[in-house]
Amino acid sequence: MKIVVCAKQVPDTNEVKIDPVKGTLIRDGVPSILNPDDANALEAALKVKDADSATTVSVVSMGPPQATYMLKECIAMGADDAFLLSSRAFGGADTCATSTTIAAGIKKIGDVDLIFAGRQAIDGDTAQVGPQLAQRLGLPFVTYVQNVREIKDGRVIVERQLEDGYEVISVPTPCVLTAVKELNTPRYMSVPRIIYACEEASITIWNEADVELDPADCGLNASPTKVMKSFTPPPKGKGEMLAGSITEMAGAVVAKLKAKHAI
Repeated sequence: MKIVVCAKQVPDTNEVKIDPVKGTLIRDGVPSILNPDDANALEAALKVKDADSATTVSVVSMGPPQATYMLKECIAMGADDAFLLSSRAFGGADTCATSTTIAAGIKKIGDVDLIFAGRQAIDGDTAQVGPQLAQRLGLPFVTYVQNVREIKDGRVIVERQLEDGYEVISVPTPCVLTAVKELNTPRYMSVPRIIYACEEASITIWNEADVELDPADCGLNASPTKVMKSFTPPPKGKGEMLAGSITEMAGAVVAKLKAKHAI
């Protein structure tokens, strides 16, 4: 089986700040990490590889040249190889243009049986790229996968997470599955694999010509979404603590709500 995992290098959101004047993210000095949901997707693929030695796992990403460090981490975790879609033509892409580019990369890899991706990236939280990727490849897909029950006879049986439970879905391969954090616990990089990733493994880098994309069909040129401003909501005022019996506190709440004409 040939598996492709879609991964993204994202800024550590615990360190991100927003410029109060420009309304843009301040990325300078912010460390980059493998998107957490994508780590779960990679672990799911590696589990399939653990059970079947004939399985290969490739990781594909779109980003700047420094994303090769993240891809080497993926190889150190157990991936066989990695591909980076990197070009100025890809800059400024929204989810629509991103899915177009990644789909072109996967088509170039070819003969893929299963595609794993994270539910969403922590720097955008749109959860759109996975479904859009499946649509561009013409493949069935399942989002919010919390468990992969079985892969057999050209079908995958998964559990799709719902707010109040889950549903069991059987889907034919090839297909696209997007992972949630409940799916698994990503493994650590091993020392031998770290050495291999740093000293022997190479990352294949493709531009728009390599994946046969017209510059007009990728990057900012093909992005209908426009982000006008990013901002941090103003902090709420300090809450008021009530004291007394339940009846007294309930009466006080009702009085305050009436004073604000909420009831």
